[in-house]
Amino acid sequence: MSEALWLVVPAAGRGRRMGAQWPKQYLTLAGKPVMAHTLSRLHQAFPTARLCLCLDSDDALFDPAWVPFADWQRVDGGAERADSVAHALAALAGRAGDNEMVLVHDVARPCVSVDDLVRLYEELRHDTVGGLLAAPVADTMKRDDGAGRVAATELRQGLWHAMTPQGFRYGLLCRALATARRQGLAVTDEASAVEALGLAPRLVAGRRDNLKITHPEDLGLAARILSAQHAEGSVNATASCREKR
Repeated sequence: MSEALWLVVPAAGRGRRMGAQWPKQYLTLAGKPVMAHTLSRLHQAFPTARLCLCLDSDDALFDPAWVPFADWQRVDGGAERADSVAHALAALAGRAGDNEMVLVHDVARPCVSVDDLVRLYEELRHDTVGGLLAAPVADTMKRDDGAGRVAATELRQGLWHAMTPQGFRYGLLCRALATARRQGLAVTDEASAVEALGLAPRLVAGRRDNLKITHPEDLGLAARILSAQHAEGSVNATASCREKR
């Protein structure tokens, strides 16, 4: 019997930096809510995966029709991302095996490519630690002095932008988040919790257009990315058909 793949999507955020009427996961992007796009991408890559969706307990905007997965459950989110993920892992206790893979993906990353999703999973299936999608830093990095001026220019060699999904074995991820909570560590993603155990997650290079919608201008940028990806897919499909002739 093959091991199950578990997907955790934290979607309890308020999206205050967007300055919008609704949380960013419910803003309209190319005719659908951001959440619907994100869940669709995950389903295209992993149609038989099991989904745990973390929502505010009083969330009245959510529509189950946006969930394409046959096996899924709603879990109350927490105050922070790590709390939501911890709630999801607790909900999976007794269902998920310690060695089964859990992929955690930001609901506000609707542009993640299906190819990247599949490749990440294939690379992590045989990795003893786990890892994450990431992109090497291309820009010059500045550190500020706390007063709006440059204090130093940081070497960008070896620096990566962390993205999602981030994937780790269920047992390891539970232990990492529990240890971080017990030690009072502030973790902004799953990889940082695993790093705190002294482990080194694998960096899997992903497309740079795996945008996280955070600021108001990001919504328009995401729309352009989706349009470009659709055009790219159409071109690739046409080229493939020509090759088969």
